[in-house]
Amino acid sequence: MNANRNTLEGKVAVITGGARRIGASIARTLHPEGMKLVIPYLASHYAARELQAELHHHRPDSVLLVGTDLLDPAKLEKLVSQATTEFGQLDVLVNNASSFYPTPIGQTTDKQWEELIGVNLKAPYFLSQAAAGALTESNGCIINLVDIYAERPLKNHPVYNVAKTGLIGLTRALARELGPEVRVNAVSPGAILWPEGDVDETAQQRLISRTPLKRTGNPTDIAQTVLFLVRDAEFLTGQIVNVDGGRSIVP
Repeated sequence: MNANRNTLEGKVAVITGGARRIGASIARTLHPEGMKLVIPYLASHYAARELQAELHHHRPDSVLLVGTDLLDPAKLEKLVSQATTEFGQLDVLVNNASSFYPTPIGQTTDKQWEELIGVNLKAPYFLSQAAAGALTESNGCIINLVDIYAERPLKNHPVYNVAKTGLIGLTRALARELGPEVRVNAVSPGAILWPEGDVDETAQQRLISRTPLKRTGNPTDIAQTVLFLVRDAEFLTGQIVNVDGGRSIVP
């Protein structure tokens, strides 16, 4: 390891949506750096327990699981309190949890709006607010997971598009609100993992063909970018890092 790199030994990260998919990859990348992890879960309790057991095999008592509802601001404050009580501090917040499904104009319900805006935008805001004090004390950072569709809207998904666009705005706003003590950045994935249930291989290949690197990425690409922003990017804040194989530069 480069001796100039900051050590993450003993630092604490909350990773929403950390039990599965990209979130689990982020957990598996930060944990070997010596970090202690707090992983909130709701429906993914089996996956969360399996991940905790896997990581505890390498370092016991280093992962705290918290069953909670990210749509309840009061529970988000409790989540931060549990993290700091268990581990003594909070250094990193990764707002990774997401909800994704189509909401065509004319068919969108109020419940869909509340869920998509709630998980993708409201929860990151109120969790960041709850964590701001602890992160300020530790000179920590916030990493938001946004989406290429925030700037290149996906047809039939207007509410999701709006929520992720709002999360980009929130990233920049929080960078101003919480600086200089807390850095706030975002990672914008391109084609990394297909949505669960997406079996349209023709559409997938069409998307890949429009990507300069002509391939999909993998969750490790996102996790390594998060690690860079947490550990090495001391002079970056308010930035959106596109990890998309170049897709965002193609008309």
